[in-house]
Amino acid sequence: MLFLHFLFFLYSLFSVLSKIGGRMEPLSLPFFLCYGGAFFMLGLYAVGWQQILKRMPLFMAYSGKAVVVLWGILWGALLFHETISVRKIIGAVIIMSGIVLYSRAEVEKPR
Repeated sequence: MLFLHFLFFLYSLFSVLSKIGGRMEPLSLPFFLCYGGAFFMLGLYAVGWQQILKRMPLFMAYSGKAVVVLWGILWGALLFHETISVRKIIGAVIIMSGIVLYSRAEVEKPR
């Protein structure tokens, strides 16, 4: 599970680097470094995700993806000075609740 959450952390960094790269002068060195780093993170995530899917039930792996929403809110506030509104919190809770309910239903399903 720890490796899974590390992968979600990497996946969230892809979005951060993409957003920073979007602020750079197109075709400049910082632009290429940001997007190169973003795609590197995405590549690491993709390889790691395939390893997770080999070792974990699919519903468990996907239920952890809700944490990416929290990382996005956290990165937005810390790095981009975005406000954490009540609507964002409510949205994150709804998304996470839905994933948790789905995961529980999958666990309790008779085989």
